[in-house]
Amino acid sequence: MERLNVALVVDNEVFGGAEAYVRRLLRFLPDWVVPSLVVGENLAGAFPERLPVQIVAPAVRAVWAPQIENALRALGPDVVLVNLADAGMNLAAMQAAEAVAPTVATLHRTGGAPVSSAVWDCYRRLAGALAPSRIVEARLRELGVPAERVTRIPPGVEIPPEPVAHPDRTPVVIGAIGGVTGLDLLPAVATLRRRGREVRVLVAGDGRDLAERARGLPVRFVGRLPEVSAFLRELDVVCLPSRRDTLSLAVLEAMAHGLPCVTTAVGETVEELAGAAMIVPPGEPAALAEALDRVSTDGALRRKLAAAARAKAEHDFDVRRMARETADALAAAHALSGSAR
Repeated sequence: MERLNVALVVDNEVFGGAEAYVRRLLRFLPDWVVPSLVVGENLAGAFPERLPVQIVAPAVRAVWAPQIENALRALGPDVVLVNLADAGMNLAAMQAAEAVAPTVATLHRTGGAPVSSAVWDCYRRLAGALAPSRIVEARLRELGVPAERVTRIPPGVEIPPEPVAHPDRTPVVIGAIGGVTGLDLLPAVATLRRRGREVRVLVAGDGRDLAERARGLPVRFVGRLPEVSAFLRELDVVCLPSRRDTLSLAVLEAMAHGLPCVTTAVGETVEELAGAAMIVPPGEPAALAEALDRVSTDGALRRKLAAAARAKAEHDFDVRRMARETADALAAAHALSGSAR
């Protein structure tokens, strides 16, 4: 394969799932891709130092982004990959990229500003667009990207060499990541406690607003995680009752570690994870409590779910597959733009 110089643009206010996606790509892109990075100064420390980096002022929600354009011209990429947290707030970065080289965008969420003529024109000009789900794929077409230029690439996570060991211990340790999960998780835990179930709950991420609600429950907030794998290896069950319409990377990471998961029927969760996780309706703590009651009291069920989760992650959600398919899509966008000229 011919070498391809790819500049990745990261322009967001905080580090989140979209930025974690870029960090994974940088680790696992095939050798024939030569990556570089344009990143806002507020996020520069979150990425490896071994590749060419241009640090710029953030241009989130800006009208134009001359620093990003100048940084990209200095790198001279064959193609630019712009990482979008949502549909509208990185418009200036996309326009700057399009002024320099064929541009591909990865959209992670369907929300964002209403479609304006400027947004439509920008998306219509893209050399390609990458979607982690069919919901995002449809949104990209709504935004003006020609259907033949949209590629759905399911998300990928690193598969650890060995899954988590599963001792039958009491109390069962349930883990969650992200404060929003507590909105449904805490009432479910309260139900388990009233039933006399022996569980401990560890919540990682920003859960400060939930501390008062958790008073008197067997819940401990462990803060932000420097390393997710170590946290997952402390758990027996993972509970992530998401209310978003995208497939949760935290769920996929837990599955890759061979942990039984309880999650919610949002987006493509049922289509993608049926049989590999326990899935309940979103926003229904009673249903969540029933699922947690079953999985916390039935060791055989936990082992069955754990094996199914690990197998599903290995087959469908390996980060190496995601990186390879992304590289192929970038190469195709570059070739398409070359033939158009």
